[in-house]
Amino acid sequence: MKEEIIKSKLRVQKHGEVFTPKRIVNKMLDIPEVKDACENLTATFLEPAAGEGAFLVAILERKLNMVSEKYNRNLSQYENYSLFALTTLYGIELLEDNAQTCVMNMFQKYYDKYKEQVEHHNGEIKEKILDSAKKIISLNICNGNFLTRKSVDGSPIVFSDWQAINIRNASKNIKIQRTEYTLDEIYERVKKENGRAINRLIQEPVQLDLFDFLEDESEKISEVQKEMRYIPVKIIDVYKEEMEEANG
Repeated sequence: MKEEIIKSKLRVQKHGEVFTPKRIVNKMLDIPEVKDACENLTATFLEPAAGEGAFLVAILERKLNMVSEKYNRNLSQYENYSLFALTTLYGIELLEDNAQTCVMNMFQKYYDKYKEQVEHHNGEIKEKILDSAKKIISLNICNGNFLTRKSVDGSPIVFSDWQAINIRNASKNIKIQRTEYTLDEIYERVKKENGRAINRLIQEPVQLDLFDFLEDESEKISEVQKEMRYIPVKIIDVYKEEMEEANG
């Protein structure tokens, strides 16, 4: 079956979209320094023009193969370390359909590898592992413009930094601390307090002023901006996105 490297001439003319053939991807990933990074659990990759995920999926496969060799005493250990491997892969893609396909391709690769290990250990597929994998992938792949550092809606590109808290001595259960940074903050090497999230508007009921007698209701819904932080959680529970209000 012939490998397609373009979708249409119009997309090439408008966006310069040309996909990298798999043989070229593998050849580039076999460069000694890159190959070593692909087999390093904590080495981080950012693909600024992710396309449908040719590079990211290939790197993920290599990382998961490494996890199955080094962190696979039991299914639980594989689940924890395979999810951590996912947290190290980031991508930005301008075209929405490509970004969606990239997410799906990465998840499919993760699912296939996970299923292999479930069968190897005579275990069962856990929905929370798949939910956490989906959450990590969807947060690490952004539909936006790398050059402007903006998402398609014009807001800043935001990525999550996933810091392992207790990964020493090949621990079986990894706890993770998520901290959000805009791409601009990453470029500027801004350092935040662990767990900090990008400010978001939160809807909550607020009491009306006593003199606001024209209102019939005793309370109304108001949007307020609160500083929030992610609490440390087991990596298998990141799909819950547990947060608390930050102090000060």
